[in-house]
Amino acid sequence: MIQFGFSSCRFQFSCGLLIALVALVGGRVWADEVRVAVASNFSATMAEIVERFERESGHRVSLVFGSTGKLYAQIRHGAPFDAFFAADARRPALLEGEAVAIPESRFVYAVGRLALWSPKPDWVDGEGAVLRGGDFRHLALANPKLAPYGRAARQVLQKLGLWAALRGRMVRGENVGQAFQFVVSGNAALGFVAYSQIVQADGSVRGSFWMPDATLYDPIEQQAVLLRESPAARALLDFTRSDKGRAIIRRHGYGLP
Repeated sequence: MIQFGFSSCRFQFSCGLLIALVALVGGRVWADEVRVAVASNFSATMAEIVERFERESGHRVSLVFGSTGKLYAQIRHGAPFDAFFAADARRPALLEGEAVAIPESRFVYAVGRLALWSPKPDWVDGEGAVLRGGDFRHLALANPKLAPYGRAARQVLQKLGLWAALRGRMVRGENVGQAFQFVVSGNAALGFVAYSQIVQADGSVRGSFWMPDATLYDPIEQQAVLLRESPAARALLDFTRSDKGRAIIRRHGYGLP
């Protein structure tokens, strides 16, 4: 039992309660919560990064996933995010130029890879000829106006001379996560998705896929940027580009800057 005397009053606290109070106060002082907007293609990777970061730092991270275009619009309209992990470099640069982001906090955290994928084995060939064969009803892709992976898919189809011919068969998701779900659910026979969405931990891919040559679309350099000055948010960005963070990103099928 610990006793505190103040004038004529005496307050008694059990050691267990005192320790609990100290731990609670200490947690509030040293731990912080970070709100992060994340491009949907990076959802599984970011979840693993955050799990490791929270375990090692004691901070807590709240994630919101969506298309880069929609998240950018939300941030411009005052959404209370501390950091933004986009699927391109353009939106973070715009936020910095518009004085919404912290200056000089931008960096490339991953390089995305586009893939044409179907869960059906031996259907998507190594040259993408299935697109010319036309033996499918629907082709899924992310909205090119909102999502960098959708824009990359459009560039590939345009360079192959297939954009106009296949427009009537396209089903467009708001983001590449939705495009992926269209294929998984069977609403589309195949679709342009992020390679990171289909690669397994052992490097294998279920079904069949084609990775278009990188010369067919603009590089998908995915940038992160700090939106509000916060030690916890800074720590998260630093962890992402640390050796530990980069190892997680590489394992999920991304290229590294």
